[in-house]
Amino acid sequence: MQNQTQSPANILGTNVITQIGILVHDIEKTAQAYADFFGVEKPPCNWTDPADLAQTEYRGKPSEARAMLAFFDMGSLQLELIQPDEKPSTWREYLDEHGEGPHHIAFVIEGMKEKVMLMEGQNMSLLQKGEYNGGRYAYMDTFKDLKIITELLENDK
Repeated sequence: MQNQTQSPANILGTNVITQIGILVHDIEKTAQAYADFFGVEKPPCNWTDPADLAQTEYRGKPSEARAMLAFFDMGSLQLELIQPDEKPSTWREYLDEHGEGPHHIAFVIEGMKEKVMLMEGQNMSLLQKGEYNGGRYAYMDTFKDLKIITELLENDK
């Protein structure tokens, strides 16, 4: 597989997709189905951190939203299954509006604040952001142009 040549206009500074996120109603059942399909062990399904640690903001307001996550490492790409709780989040909104299926593609970037500002300057609004152990994430609304949400992941060094 060849890498695409990056132009100076590449907003993210990368074109390597790190992760595909898929929304599900029943993470245990779906994780087992993926494990069986790929002939691998089912990964653990764990809740995201509570609001005081995650500092989740959804559409500019604090949210106590959490989700249960399961990760499959598939070579250079990670498959993330997401089962959201009922609190306001991009996960819940998207699952309610579109049903189960792909939610986002993710890229590891550097300079989260700058990347978010650049994207917002191109009418790609920040949907949700938060912290995780070792870094932070931001979901950008790229659906109109790219037909999927883009997640930015920044890991602490």
